[in-house]
Amino acid sequence: MSSFKKLKKITEITFLITFKHYTVMTKKEELLNDKEFLKSFKNGADLTSFFKDLHKRAVEHMLEAELDAHLDNEKHDKSLNGNYRNGHTEKKIKTSFGEDLIKVPRDRESSFEPALVPKRHNIIEGLENIIISFYAKGMSVSDIEEQIKELYDFDVSTSTISRITDAVTNQAINWQNRPLEDLYLIVWMDGIVFKVRENSKVVNKTIYLAVGLNREGKKEVLGMWLGKNESSAFWMSVLTDMKARGVEDILITATDNLNGFTNTIRSVFPESQTQICVVHQIRNSCKYVVWKDRKEFTADMKLIYAAPTKQAAELALDEFEQKWNSKYGYAIKSWRENWDELTVFFDFPLEIRKIIYTTNLIENLNGKIRKYTKNKMSFPTDEAVLKSVYLAIREATKKWTMPIRNWGVILNQFSLIFEQRLRL
Repeated sequence: MSSFKKLKKITEITFLITFKHYTVMTKKEELLNDKEFLKSFKNGADLTSFFKDLHKRAVEHMLEAELDAHLDNEKHDKSLNGNYRNGHTEKKIKTSFGEDLIKVPRDRESSFEPALVPKRHNIIEGLENIIISFYAKGMSVSDIEEQIKELYDFDVSTSTISRITDAVTNQAINWQNRPLEDLYLIVWMDGIVFKVRENSKVVNKTIYLAVGLNREGKKEVLGMWLGKNESSAFWMSVLTDMKARGVEDILITATDNLNGFTNTIRSVFPESQTQICVVHQIRNSCKYVVWKDRKEFTADMKLIYAAPTKQAAELALDEFEQKWNSKYGYAIKSWRENWDELTVFFDFPLEIRKIIYTTNLIENLNGKIRKYTKNKMSFPTDEAVLKSVYLAIREATKKWTMPIRNWGVILNQFSLIFEQRLRL
């Protein structure tokens, strides 16, 4: 898409939002449906100039409306409390259309505090959202400064950018401590490792993530927790926090094969059934298989987890052991030790099996978080990594608005299997 088309799309959206909320109409806007008027735009500069002018007048109109509400009267009317309008001051603002000079209305008592363009602030919220979006996608503060200069032809200092992104910290705290639903049908859990500076050293720290499937069939990130290397002991604190925030029951948990994880889950949610991720098991089993054996080894292993029933899977495991035990005994031992948790999915219909036998859902989320944070080789503080991951989660989950596929069928199956625990 050309830069002119991108600009046209952005400005069309801005135009619609402006008119939806504020209805600023002039002769110029009334001509928008006139083909001759639309032909007057020869290039991107013409279009930008028009919408910049429109945006300026919309902002000034909103400020006048704010003052009306503050004085509790209309323009030229007497104020009930004796306060009244006292002209305008000019203020230079920075928006996604560039720099502009607007007129800000005043009152005689100087008690008017505009919400749209607060005192001592000169950046409109739309631009702040753009800065936050840039940061969420992994751009550094200095990169954002250069990008704003290139796109809008004005300077925003690194300190201002830092102030805007720092405001996200409070949002992250509120999000992390929000109440949760009392029941989730499935909760996927996994960790993602980042390098963080601590005591003049760069160390590995883990962001623990939990994604729940609620009664409406929608996915929801339940929280993020920062700790040392992934361990079942820390997962205990994660599960305890989820319970304190309102979770009373989890029907199924999907996890990697971390040692002691299943017992940890049962100590907090004793009725939950835990499915160890089969994909993790396959990777661990193949870790030391020589290249010439790998294709045949994985094909034989597939007969286990792709079996139609648990009994058929057990027979496939027996045959797999007879063939490969002398060469790759550790792989068979791992399957045997984790068998009960690896085969939970066989107790469910095919539609449910597909969504619980792997943690691919949360691994896809981890991949998007990695994509947005890949420019950061290490983080200076714990707060910095939490802020970046929160913003990455916000970007990555924007499209999580619809139930998962075949939700009606899946919900009906869950209702039959967990009739006593799942109350709709």
